[in-house]
Amino acid sequence: MGRLVATLERLTIVDGIADQARKLVRGATRSQRVRDLLHGVWLGHPLHPAVVLAPIGAWLSAAILDAMPGQQAAATTLVAAGTATAVPAAATGANDWASLSREQRRVGFVHAAANTVALGLYGASLTARLRGRHTTGRRLAYVGLAVAGTGAYIGGHLSYALGAGVNQAVPALWLLRGTWQRLGDVDDFVDGEPTVRKLGETPVLVYRQADRFTVMLERCAHHNGPLGDGKIVEIDGAPCVVCPWHGSTYRLTDGVVVHGPAANDQITLRTRIVDGRLEAAPA
Repeated sequence: MGRLVATLERLTIVDGIADQARKLVRGATRSQRVRDLLHGVWLGHPLHPAVVLAPIGAWLSAAILDAMPGQQAAATTLVAAGTATAVPAAATGANDWASLSREQRRVGFVHAAANTVALGLYGASLTARLRGRHTTGRRLAYVGLAVAGTGAYIGGHLSYALGAGVNQAVPALWLLRGTWQRLGDVDDFVDGEPTVRKLGETPVLVYRQADRFTVMLERCAHHNGPLGDGKIVEIDGAPCVVCPWHGSTYRLTDGVVVHGPAANDQITLRTRIVDGRLEAAPA
């Protein structure tokens, strides 16, 4: 199964339709505020994995009740709840998918297609139940659950094998030694101008604001983009850096994510000044 799913990364045949779907998603979410809401910027965590628990939980519970006598009404209610909550789950997933790399989008497209089929089956199941055809409704729901399970497996591959939605800056943190390391003389850093330095093999972005220093991992949490090449903008009176790859925006004074597609804050390090030299260490 793992080898089969891995072939989806090379499934170039879906690129054309996936590109068109991406344009539709981008067109429907033109507002940066809407995109940030769906990414989970406000939550500090990707929203899609949290939202999908609602339909999956409802559909699994319905499957259990369908196997028990006298639970038709309860099972129908759960199928309805799962079908309704699948809509916002799909919206958050589509918004995240539109900001992925091409290989990830191929896998994500198949993931979405499977879930769309599952949603259609559960919609048909709900219709059958409401018309009193509970046996047909149960059968459709069990097929829908199998398809949804397949979609979930593909989604797991997308996250755990291809790194979609995870904080990709974290591995660089583990390369740092736990001790304080020197970054340079304080006078080497210009007020208001980010500077890229290295702690061992790990690049960091140093930002000076008067006598206060912020040191954050230089590789973007979203897709490892080089923040050192990013544009500096001011948002709500605070200096921010915009990743040149996908536009994730972080506040330079503390690493807080301001705009997605990243939903995680950029990791910052502890800083101190010793004998006129700036030092940093993992928190």
